[in-house]
Amino acid sequence: MKYKAAVHNLGCKVNAYETEAMQQMLEKAGYEIVPFEPGADVYVINTCSVTNIADRKSRQMLHKARKMNPDAIIVAAGCYVQTDTERLASDDNTADLILGNNRKQNLVEALEEYRQKKARILDVPEIGRTREYEPLQIRKTAEHVRAYIKVQDGCNQFCSYCIIPYARGRVRSRKQEEIVSEIRALAEAGYKEAVLTGIHLSSYGTDFPEDERASLLDLIRTVHDISGIERIRLGSLEPGIVTEEFARTLSEMPKICPHFHLSLQSGCDRTLERMNRRYRTAEYREKCGLLRKYFVMPALTTDVITGFPGETDADFEESRRFVEEMHFFETHVFPYSRRQGTRAAAMDGQLTEAVKKERADVLIRLSRKREREFAEAFAGRSLSVLLEEEILSGDRRYLTGHSKEYLRVSVPVTEGLAVNDIITVRAEGFLEDYHCNLTGNRLE
Repeated sequence: MKYKAAVHNLGCKVNAYETEAMQQMLEKAGYEIVPFEPGADVYVINTCSVTNIADRKSRQMLHKARKMNPDAIIVAAGCYVQTDTERLASDDNTADLILGNNRKQNLVEALEEYRQKKARILDVPEIGRTREYEPLQIRKTAEHVRAYIKVQDGCNQFCSYCIIPYARGRVRSRKQEEIVSEIRALAEAGYKEAVLTGIHLSSYGTDFPEDERASLLDLIRTVHDISGIERIRLGSLEPGIVTEEFARTLSEMPKICPHFHLSLQSGCDRTLERMNRRYRTAEYREKCGLLRKYFVMPALTTDVITGFPGETDADFEESRRFVEEMHFFETHVFPYSRRQGTRAAAMDGQLTEAVKKERADVLIRLSRKREREFAEAFAGRSLSVLLEEEILSGDRRYLTGHSKEYLRVSVPVTEGLAVNDIITVRAEGFLEDYHCNLTGNRLE
């Protein structure tokens, strides 16, 4: 019998990678992958637990799957499983298979065991004691031109607002030879851009034995040598990893995309201290300066939390002013979400949702302004664009993709152009019905 399986992802790019790996495991085992709709025999939900809202969405999705087919096998996997095991285990109607982090690799075997025994399976490790990197891999991705590659798991930082070290455990890095093998196969399948991702990417290699110690920069050098990969993009980085050597070395690698996401969280030193972040604004400014020293007009993006416990009006204004001065390409803004199980959840000075949202709206407006300014600065310049999809704007059809700086750029559909082409474009204007989507003409 050929079983039908539906897979649904919640959460980050690392989760998305793991979800694709589980789907491909099921395909290899003979399952037919179907949409996440009524009619599947198996529903797999890779859960998220980054906020209380993510927890709720994870529970809702599990209940939705049960309603879609009461007789199906419901699999709960991932971070919410890890952080709220007791609640899941006490609800007999939520999931039949409960697989924590580092247990997704057992999915196919667990499904077979469940069918044989007809008994619920609970497989959740003490993730804080786990030292092995989970051997998942992919042969393709949901995106047709860009491959997200998980190279690292876990985090040792313990920021006061964050549950992830408790959900993902300590830093665990993937062996370089496994990463290279996977990326080579993806390059042979036609993927031209590799995005290196992890829970705390900057910590890559720090957990290896002393005689095998490697850094993220070592890994990047190795990936840069892979034939067929024409672009390398990096996931979120911590400011501390950006040294003179790091910035200079990357600038000497032609495949590196000058698009760097440096996590900030607050532009106020008092708030950074309460967050247990490992840097202050002076150091952060210095790191951005190094990237701008070695790259011409790099795209610098960041994250900022508004309304952290104890953040005064003056603290927020200090943070807003810092963000304004840094001229980020994009600022991803998040009103503080009180996450039970973290130190910040018990802090004095919890702010109202209205105040958090009001402050977030201020930074969102600033981000949109800066995003437009950054895009406008490329008018008349040449950009290398990886074409990703075809879109319709008004009565004209365009091929659209992203530059190495991650600017969205569209060119008119013409003969000889296709998705997955990398072309050089001269930026000219904007599509009226798309925010900050540059238009341009191909340069021969």
